[in-house]
Amino acid sequence: MKNITILLITLLTIVSVTAQDITGKWNGVLKVQGTQLRLVFNVDKTDAGFSATMDSPDQGANGIPVTTTSFENDSINFEVANLLLKYTGELKDNEIIGTFSQGGQVFPMNLSRNEIEKVVLKRPQEPKKPYPYYSEEVTFQNTKENISLSGTLTLPKKEGVYPVVILISGSGPQNRDEELLGHKPFLVLADHLTKNGIGVLRYDDRGTGESTGNFSTATSADFATDVESAIAYLKTRKEVHKNKIGLVGHSEGGLIAPMVASTSKDVDFIVLLAGPGISGGEILLLQQELIARASGTSETDITKTYNLNKTVFDLIVASNSDEKLQEEIKTLLNRALEEDMSNEIPNGMSQDEFVSLQIKQILNPWMQFFIKHDPAPVLEKVKCPVLAVNGEKDLQVPPKENLSAIKNALVKGGNKKVTTIEFPNLNHLFQTSDTGNPAEYGTIEETFSPIALKAVTDWIKKQVT
Repeated sequence: MKNITILLITLLTIVSVTAQDITGKWNGVLKVQGTQLRLVFNVDKTDAGFSATMDSPDQGANGIPVTTTSFENDSINFEVANLLLKYTGELKDNEIIGTFSQGGQVFPMNLSRNEIEKVVLKRPQEPKKPYPYYSEEVTFQNTKENISLSGTLTLPKKEGVYPVVILISGSGPQNRDEELLGHKPFLVLADHLTKNGIGVLRYDDRGTGESTGNFSTATSADFATDVESAIAYLKTRKEVHKNKIGLVGHSEGGLIAPMVASTSKDVDFIVLLAGPGISGGEILLLQQELIARASGTSETDITKTYNLNKTVFDLIVASNSDEKLQEEIKTLLNRALEEDMSNEIPNGMSQDEFVSLQIKQILNPWMQFFIKHDPAPVLEKVKCPVLAVNGEKDLQVPPKENLSAIKNALVKGGNKKVTTIEFPNLNHLFQTSDTGNPAEYGTIEETFSPIALKAVTDWIKKQVT
């Protein structure tokens, strides 16, 4: 009888494993280029099998539909077709051991029933509260676009009158700290400037964080109206020296700052941190080539991608019909895929789906504006003092082409108050870097080079004293 009891227990154990319920939450942390991104798959049972949604808590995205969910013989698969995303894993002891893939890149990622905490990254420059200066959460209105922008105003002291700069973030939806890969460059910059007697206003981009509005339909010209609203707000504050308001723009922010300064008498000076001096199309082509080469891509593949992108950008610049442009790009992409780029299509996605997704990304309002926009004519109209700085190893806005173009345009317009600096060994984020490859951003502990911080601060202090 004893032997029979043991056998029954064994059989019951086997049945419970093979019939294990996979419904509920499955938590994982995706580790890419030194950053960590929490992902959650929510699985439900249906009459036809299983369905799921995906959450990305760190990106504020919840309930993303999973287009394919399957579970068979302990193997589980999730696919989100419009994001080119796939997860494949095997259920083992209440954990799923698997891989996450997106856009041809594959990363290990395991899923667990337990909520997973991210490993705290070392960011030694990030200031800790309480700050040795006055900090206030603020909200101001862009009445032209009927949106509300939320941010933080820091001042050396609560009482007094101070010069103030507005920080303008780079491309993509950014919060007031310009948070990226565990770094908060605008928090570090604002902290340093405020400790040196310069007030700072930084804010969440429209549609991001606590700001309202729609980010996805906005262009750089729209973001310029947000900056104008920030200036109008500062002019209402008794602590702000109205004749000493400056703009500090990083990357795309360095494109927007001259747009505002060229038409506003309220801007006393501007600082361009890796700001563009050439057209967006030219920048994207250079960026793709440099990053691909630094990542080990073959010269043959670099040339193919360059030629395809250049043709697409030329079509965008020449086009005066969105409908015709869409058809031209569709024909071009289909031809490229059929000739020698079919391996670019992710598993589980048809060529038509892939081409439609690419066209949607290429033809969004921001991208079209950026590709077409030439900053030179705008820079020629800027008459206030300008500091333009770049890192020597910047692969996103290369210093050689952009710093010289910025200086030439300003001088052509008659501006004699121009300073340009190229910092050795710094990347696009102004971190001390080995190669400048964006893959390094998250692995570097330094958020903003102290040398660059001092140079920018010293220059600003000269403008306001």
